[in-house]
Amino acid sequence: MKKHIYLLLIASLAIWSCSKNDEEFLDRPSTSILTQEQIFSDPKTTLSVLADLYNRYYDFGTVEDWSTMARFNVAYWSEAGRYPEFQNDGWGYGAWGTWDYAYIREINLFLERCSEATELTEEDKTRFLAEARFLRASYYFELVKRMGGVPLILESETYDFSGDASYLQHPRETEAAIYDFVISEAEALKDILPNDANTKSRATKGAVLAMQARAALYAASIAKYGATTPQVSLPGDEVGIPASRANEYYTKALEASEAIINGEAGGYGLYTKKPDLSDNFSSIFYDKANNPEAIFVEDYLVGGGKTHGYTIVNQPRFGAEEEEGGRINPSLQFVQSFELLDGTYAPLENEVGGAPVYFDNIGDIFQGRDARLAGTVILPGSTFKSTDVDIWAGVVLADGSVVSGDSRGQQKELPGMEGQVQVVGFDGPIDGLEFTAQTGFYIRKYQDPATGSGRRGTQSDVWFIRYRFAEVLLNAAEAAFELSRPELAAEYLNDVRERAGLTVPLTAADITFDKIVHERYVELAFEGLHFFDLKRWRLAHVILDGNPISPEEVTENIGVATKRETQPYNIWPYKYYNPGDPNDGKWLYRINRLSRITGSDRFRLGNYYSEIGQNLINNNPKLVRNPNQ
Repeated sequence: MKKHIYLLLIASLAIWSCSKNDEEFLDRPSTSILTQEQIFSDPKTTLSVLADLYNRYYDFGTVEDWSTMARFNVAYWSEAGRYPEFQNDGWGYGAWGTWDYAYIREINLFLERCSEATELTEEDKTRFLAEARFLRASYYFELVKRMGGVPLILESETYDFSGDASYLQHPRETEAAIYDFVISEAEALKDILPNDANTKSRATKGAVLAMQARAALYAASIAKYGATTPQVSLPGDEVGIPASRANEYYTKALEASEAIINGEAGGYGLYTKKPDLSDNFSSIFYDKANNPEAIFVEDYLVGGGKTHGYTIVNQPRFGAEEEEGGRINPSLQFVQSFELLDGTYAPLENEVGGAPVYFDNIGDIFQGRDARLAGTVILPGSTFKSTDVDIWAGVVLADGSVVSGDSRGQQKELPGMEGQVQVVGFDGPIDGLEFTAQTGFYIRKYQDPATGSGRRGTQSDVWFIRYRFAEVLLNAAEAAFELSRPELAAEYLNDVRERAGLTVPLTAADITFDKIVHERYVELAFEGLHFFDLKRWRLAHVILDGNPISPEEVTENIGVATKRETQPYNIWPYKYYNPGDPNDGKWLYRINRLSRITGSDRFRLGNYYSEIGQNLINNNPKLVRNPNQ
């Protein structure tokens, strides 16, 4: 017994002794966690916190998620797991929503703590604070685009654990008030941030002016075109903007755009470095060397820990670095929307009077069109990374029947021929075979031509451009048109169209709403902007009306703003086989719809603003629901 007591006493003394030493040990400052004072006393650590806020910037479409770049039937998704997207008839009310007030709180905390910092220079503090305000305004812009008016929280709030959280509950502001906030923040920041066109991934004067122009244009459109859908509104104006404010917003959009165009932001312009106009257009999205078009980007760096797999999942399958790719297949309707060089609209000429048109070369059907077509879409007969794409669907015999295959590059024997020959391209198209060009096309925009970009071990560092100069020109053109200045609108549209090789300039008399809509459609496709254009013009429920598209409709009404997009169609090239016939060995095209496309998208009035969920309303009863849900 004495022995046991003795051992316990020793253990107790040891514990007591360790406790005193541990108390001193635990009081030592952490070597892995920085204090607030440490963070905001060193510009490098302050910038690292700000960089995290930049990294969490919200985009609607992004190269990090390929499907977000190709929504709403401008393309088909050639991936088996995505086929259901083309077999349903629309979207839930919660689609596209966002409500990240934790992000807003962290920006507000950054602003408060940076403002209190005493060790940073005034120059550093001023820039950091302006950048954080830009990020906050950018997210409120994202919120209002998706949700309508939302609570406007401009300082951090903390729960006091009293049991009463009502002081943390805020009602929704009007939709106009949120747009006004975004626009006024841009106005306040434009002369604080650097006027530096060479800075692309941090906020600059050019970035805030571009944001201001886009936000003002969106607000103006909702004010004007919201009158066509009066049921898409709320009594408190949380959704809906008074029509009386349209011209005010259009004027602000034009002023902000022209500040960039006229050089007040300095150094921006259209990218015109390459003589081949299609190659020039595609290069905008990957050429980072002295690129005057990019205003604000999400940047990436191979070897720097930040890359993406957009090229891996979308490159042409045949000859790809890892036999991977092919997912975004642009639709026939999108491809044929590109004008002939004289500015006229025309469907792809695959038939005349019901008889097929034969072409000597597989790519001839696309010749003589707006150069942006081949700069946006990988067409049959084109190349990627110096490799010919092999897109053709089969062999048409003299009786009109087709010999094809169900695997890429398959070979079969043709009538009267000994031995087997290839009867379908190594890139397809084959109906239902994923990762092939099922519509007859692959995407080119944002594809990275650098060696290794198609490998998982390397990936791509092509940037994602959030604001670019051509959009600024189109924003200015639209605002000018709506302000009854068609001659100015024509000037800005012609700047964009001339780069695309269109040979007949537009006149003031040519400028219509249809022309404004068309130009944005072909210039800004696959950049995450098309959806918000449809919403702000109140065209989404018209274009996505839930009704199937007939084969006859596909080639009609090209360039008309209300042309429906409920289903993507395809056009496939075939090789003609009829020995002795003058057309033997030539190419012809046929239009059809893929068998997996069984639905037709319907955009409901309740989809114009994403749902504010019941869980949010339970937490904050001051919130009101969005209309038609």
